[in-house]
Amino acid sequence: MNETTVTVIGNVADAPRMNRVGDTVVTNFRMASTARRFDPQTNQFVDSSTYWVDVACWGDLGGNVSRSISKGDPVIVRGVLATDQWESDNGRRYTDRIKATAVGLNLARGYATFTRPARPATAQEGPAEAAADQPADQFADRSTDYERGGAALEDENADVLTEADGRVPSLT
Repeated sequence: MNETTVTVIGNVADAPRMNRVGDTVVTNFRMASTARRFDPQTNQFVDSSTYWVDVACWGDLGGNVSRSISKGDPVIVRGVLATDQWESDNGRRYTDRIKATAVGLNLARGYATFTRPARPATAQEGPAEAAADQPADQFADRSTDYERGGAALEDENADVLTEADGRVPSLT
């Protein structure tokens, strides 16, 4: 099937709404994307038209979106574009909808903290086996430059990964 995959950068226009559909969830929200261009005659940026689109996030993505974004947040949405149609008193109506495969905050406009949800244990394995399947994070106890600020960039004893350490794969 020829699906139209799109990536849209914009802002969340309304509060995300999570609904249960059978044994899964869907979170819907509307987003707006306004193109801007520089006008050399006025020496200012001017807004172009705004593209409005509905976004549907199914399953785990929907649950995570409902916990993570709110009205006004800058987002990047990737998914399959489709046109919904229906009959109304005024005739046939159409609207664009993106069935999202990924939604993220636009980090060019702010910062975020990521939390990975714990993987639930399956019926065949207990909690110990489920935890054993998770790879150990070898850098979990290591501070990061953004936590230490600019001083980390000037510290000659700061942790630096090199190919000689064997922790950074060679690209050749």
